[in-house]
Amino acid sequence: MAKTAPGTPSLLRRLAARAAGHAIVLFARFVTAVRADWRGSEPVPRQRIYYANHVSNGDMPMIWSVLPPAIRRTVRPVAAADYWLQTPLRAFIGPEVFRCVLIDRRPEHRTADPVETMVAALDEGASLILFPEGNRNMTEDPLLPFRSGLYHLAKARPDVDLVPTWVANLNEIMPKGEVIPLPLICTVTFGASVHLEPGEDRAAFLDRAARALVALAPDRRLPPGEAA
Repeated sequence: MAKTAPGTPSLLRRLAARAAGHAIVLFARFVTAVRADWRGSEPVPRQRIYYANHVSNGDMPMIWSVLPPAIRRTVRPVAAADYWLQTPLRAFIGPEVFRCVLIDRRPEHRTADPVETMVAALDEGASLILFPEGNRNMTEDPLLPFRSGLYHLAKARPDVDLVPTWVANLNEIMPKGEVIPLPLICTVTFGASVHLEPGEDRAAFLDRAARALVALAPDRRLPPGEAA
């Protein structure tokens, strides 16, 4: 009898993960009436990094659930290992349902470089969902300053499309401290892809990438000449 390789989920767990994924999609659509607005990109099976604003723990499931199934199967969210491995349920949902690329936010606990881990996932053929702010934005500003990871990914794999992805209304659907989501329409808007330009430095690229993302917000836009 063939044995399951170490670290490979059993057939039962894979089936459970698939069923849980379908349930999450149905729940997201029922509670939030989430819809996709492909404003600058088309929903085609092309390798991408969907980089998004971050105001709620529901951001990642909303983006993931609104993608067409053929695309969703290849997309792996980049998420915090210290959060998703905290309980057995999260350890099942994060790594096995969403197939997250787990990054430890605590440098002293890391055994691998976060950028190298994300690049390895890209080299395996995956697309990524990335939150370049790093933490949830609890301020009145449209975005927190971007961390450097998006720049390093753009530099390491310049052929991969970077698609700005704005999630609207989740800060009202799942406000901080609340457990039960409040029914409200949620829109995930996908913009035109961004690439690192020749000779562009980190600060200029991150500023341009942030502008492309904020430009998708329905009610908050940066005035011309104002940095993100």
